[in-house]
Amino acid sequence: MSNLTNACPSSDEKVALFGLLLETNARLSKDLGAALEANCQLPLAWFEVLLRLRQSQEGRLKMSEMATAIFHSTGGTTRLIDRLESAAFVRREHCPQDRRSVYVAITETGGVKLDEALGVHLEYLDQLMGERLSVSERDALSALLTKLIDVR
Repeated sequence: MSNLTNACPSSDEKVALFGLLLETNARLSKDLGAALEANCQLPLAWFEVLLRLRQSQEGRLKMSEMATAIFHSTGGTTRLIDRLESAAFVRREHCPQDRRSVYVAITETGGVKLDEALGVHLEYLDQLMGERLSVSERDALSALLTKLIDVR
């Protein structure tokens, strides 16, 4: 047991930093999700899908691309898209080049809901980052987080 503790101590600064990243993500996601639910009745997972679609080049993504983008299983993504489609926020489109593939696309109703949610999101970010972090701190944080996720 002693060798295991010495090989990977729980007090290692990298372990602590990773824990801080996880805690920060969880807290920010929980708070943003609560703000979106309270102000525009939109679950955070729905917001993320709509935002990813808006940010995509064609306003649509293949279902497999969406699953990868939002870090969900394909089954979980299918159920999520089913709920968004029932709310008329997205629609499925067949891919003419590959009959096995299905696109998910944002609808006009989804775009309107996303715009409403983005107002809430930006207000939340202004309070969180605009009031707590300077421009140079935000730039540094962005650079560091980008460096961590750069898998090249």
